[in-house]
Amino acid sequence: MEYRGSLVIISTCLVLLVSCFLAGLDVTLPVMYVTVAAVLWLCWGWLRRRDGGTHQRVCVLVLGDIGRSPRMQYHALSLSKHGYQVTLVGFLGSRPHQGVLDRKKIQIVAISEVKGLQAGPKLLTYAVKVVVQSLQLLRLLLTMKLQAHLLMQNPPGLPGIAVAWLVCALRGTTFIIDWHNYGYTIMALSLGAAHPVVHLAKWSTSLNLQHELFCRLANTYPEFQHPGSVGEETKAEATVFTVCSPNDGSVTLWRDRPALLVSSTSWTEDEDFSILLKALEEYEGYIRGGSLLPSLVCVITGKGPQKEHYRKLIDSLHLDHVKICTPWLEAEDYPLLLGSSDLGVCLHKSSSGLDLPMKVVDMFGCCLPVCAISFNSLPELVKHDENGLIFRDSAELAEQLKSLLSGFPSLDGKLGAFRAKLCSSRDQCWDDNWDQTVLPLLRSLSLPEP
Repeated sequence: MEYRGSLVIISTCLVLLVSCFLAGLDVTLPVMYVTVAAVLWLCWGWLRRRDGGTHQRVCVLVLGDIGRSPRMQYHALSLSKHGYQVTLVGFLGSRPHQGVLDRKKIQIVAISEVKGLQAGPKLLTYAVKVVVQSLQLLRLLLTMKLQAHLLMQNPPGLPGIAVAWLVCALRGTTFIIDWHNYGYTIMALSLGAAHPVVHLAKWSTSLNLQHELFCRLANTYPEFQHPGSVGEETKAEATVFTVCSPNDGSVTLWRDRPALLVSSTSWTEDEDFSILLKALEEYEGYIRGGSLLPSLVCVITGKGPQKEHYRKLIDSLHLDHVKICTPWLEAEDYPLLLGSSDLGVCLHKSSSGLDLPMKVVDMFGCCLPVCAISFNSLPELVKHDENGLIFRDSAELAEQLKSLLSGFPSLDGKLGAFRAKLCSSRDQCWDDNWDQTVLPLLRSLSLPEP
């Protein structure tokens, strides 16, 4: 109705404008003002034009790689399960979860990752990137079908929050931000035993799945290959962690296997991985000095601008008992790796002191204890000496590795206690928490059906 009414107003103004021009009357300026106002009103009506499905449409905006944003994929899945038509917007750097791809009610809309200028001052490069990305988002969000809600995660905040707020204000869409820095107190870290990711990655992860993962990694990364001659006579399939019997296909863990340490990063200046490398050098020194500690395989996943810089540092280390590899994993393999690891390390330091590291949330969701570098709000997530440890420098991290891995692979020590604590706290699954927390919010904010 508003749209048709605006057309009538514009047509009337144009008729008046032409009539005044033909009659030589000097009332052109007021009529032009009215015409411009009517055009703006027409645009306003077009932006807010609703149809029968508007109240069930939700845009989930990810200013990052969709495949590497499990939390937003879970939101999309939960929305679709409750009948919402979801438009999932983000970068397609890696393959999203199969459950997202299979859902008919989830439409993935890819946006290009803006790199900015390749040369020039850093401030100018950043400014160009923000402007280009803002224009890209504006065009997409203003031209898609009207959405009842727009859900995005913070961080990252800029320019997404500003653009999304403007679009929502223009179109009458409710704007919802998942401030995941407070997510630990709002949503359970557990994804639930029925969730597909946890089905792959929960602590009772089957040894068969672990062995399959290690074998895939061993094809590319020698750190996962068994160094001995096991299998030459028995034809057993072995990795540095597991061995599969040729007789009955059963998989067992090596008693003298190394501990598996895992970390993830986007290889930016926000995370100082020299802290971990120095700690691993000190750990090597403990073993050389006679400490009864296991060897380590340290896996650092991710990609980013500083990866080659750290690769060179890693190659310059002289370590006999610590092996380091830096793979890029498929989205389905990452939770499997977390569920197969013995200890996680997080070097994320919040610049604001508020946002909590999602990598720790992922690790805790797989019952993986974590050593994390200290910053102001971290104790909200990592409870020191309850579900993990907090360190301030490489020396403290090295001492924590030594303490936690003493007696490995026995689970009788502190590492086993941390893992048991994490598993016992998984009393609610993602779906239950989402239904109790997010769904009522959406329904309270929903637009009435036309």
